[in-house]
Amino acid sequence: MKIITVQSELKKEIELLKSQGKTLGLVPTMGALHEGHLSLVKRALKENDALVVSIFVNPTQFNNADDLVQYPRTLDRDVALLQTASDAILVYAPEVADVYGEDVASVHYDFDGLEHKMEGEFRPGHFDGVGTIVKRLFEIVTPDHAYFGEKDFQQLTIIKKMVDNFNIPVNIVPCEILRESNGLAMSSRNVRLKPEYAEAAPFIYKTLQEAKVKFGTERASKVTEWVENQFKNHPLLKLEYFVIADIKTLETIENKIENTLYRAFVAVYADDIRLIDNLALN
Repeated sequence: MKIITVQSELKKEIELLKSQGKTLGLVPTMGALHEGHLSLVKRALKENDALVVSIFVNPTQFNNADDLVQYPRTLDRDVALLQTASDAILVYAPEVADVYGEDVASVHYDFDGLEHKMEGEFRPGHFDGVGTIVKRLFEIVTPDHAYFGEKDFQQLTIIKKMVDNFNIPVNIVPCEILRESNGLAMSSRNVRLKPEYAEAAPFIYKTLQEAKVKFGTERASKVTEWVENQFKNHPLLKLEYFVIADIKTLETIENKIENTLYRAFVAVYADDIRLIDNLALN
């Protein structure tokens, strides 16, 4: 397995692959890989002749400096996990300077308001950072297909919008959320949960499932009120937001409209660890 730290070397490898007519996939990650990431990698390996997995903790998408410092960096363990899928993966694990040069800053994007909903409201500037790094990776790797998990559904929607806005020639492939056996969405943050919070956290998915059932017969506003009350009564988990939204516009809804797809989105604090999840409602 090749671990490449400078983009000039990566571009040479990619040039060779493309000269041979090979299709190229990209799985962008911030490392601390788990089985959820591996499911994206395995799908990308099936659907492409070659694959780049980027491992880069992107500083511009953290609005909390402590979160950036605490984010786990486990390159050796990440590479070992990737090797269980294939030895032929190109791992791009650059330093910040290789990606950004001397100007470590986000570009400001207009994503037609998608960036101000939910995560954007609580994490100012986050999606500028995401857009900046993903667009940069697309320029460096020039993939045919790029794979993103639906756990970050808002991010996925924004990346699709960016690809359309800039006419970037890449196919964005959404991948289903992989869950622990107890329903908790797999996340690099899960390993940081204290035991009592790890035990409590599956309540998030259980509540989403019950909200989905209620959504079949009740108004969205009533379902939202019910979810908020569930968390008010929870001794350990603190709700930041729960939203039912149109999957295209991410606009919060009060009432359902026929032939429109909706999704429930939630962000919860388990002590100081912030967990997000979402579920298709219809």
